[in-house]
Amino acid sequence: MKENNLLPDLAAFLYQQSKEESGRLPSERELADHFEVSRGQIREALAILEAMRIVERRAKSGIYLTTNQASVEAMALFARAGVPLDPVQIYETVELRKIHEIKAAELACDRATEENFERLREILRISEQKIAAGEGLAREDRDFHLEIVRATQNSVFHKVCSVYYIMGEQRLPIYFNDAERVRRSHAEHIRIFEALQRRDGNLAQALMSAHLQGAESYWKGLLDGSDGATPALNTEKV
Repeated sequence: MKENNLLPDLAAFLYQQSKEESGRLPSERELADHFEVSRGQIREALAILEAMRIVERRAKSGIYLTTNQASVEAMALFARAGVPLDPVQIYETVELRKIHEIKAAELACDRATEENFERLREILRISEQKIAAGEGLAREDRDFHLEIVRATQNSVFHKVCSVYYIMGEQRLPIYFNDAERVRRSHAEHIRIFEALQRRDGNLAQALMSAHLQGAESYWKGLLDGSDGATPALNTEKV
């Protein structure tokens, strides 16, 4: 097994094992045998999972899953591994993303460079091509929003917001499977871009807030089970 696959695969395996009837998690030796890697690799991976508050290793007792205390990075790791996340946490993450991206729109008005604007223009151009071809905008939506965050010139801010999109990468293609939603989202992106170009922070924030309200309502509808066209959140991945 490739080392870069070990961490998400191990997290997913431990989660599945915790759901088994016994609830017992395998030992380091058993995990090493299962994944066909050394015990040292397993020990190192477990140390990372422990730092992310996914597992707890207790001397002379064993390995225990502690996902209720998991960090945001852990939630992203679970999403990549295909592990279902708690629906309430998903909605709360969408809410937090909204707060961050509204502030990002304001900061980008002051700090965006011509390079940022050029990348945004290119994303909008590709979006128009995909709409004409009847395709979704999952990737372009992510790129557009993260480029605005990048335009704040705050690398930590960008890293934090990138986690939200990792958590939602399984869901975005479904969200953008609606042609009308795709067209509406693109039109809103254009208006946000124009506000950024004019360096109008108040307008950019207002437009971003209204734009993200649609996504927040979508997730709330899934959480409430009010979206009849989509299965309930507790059976879905992010």
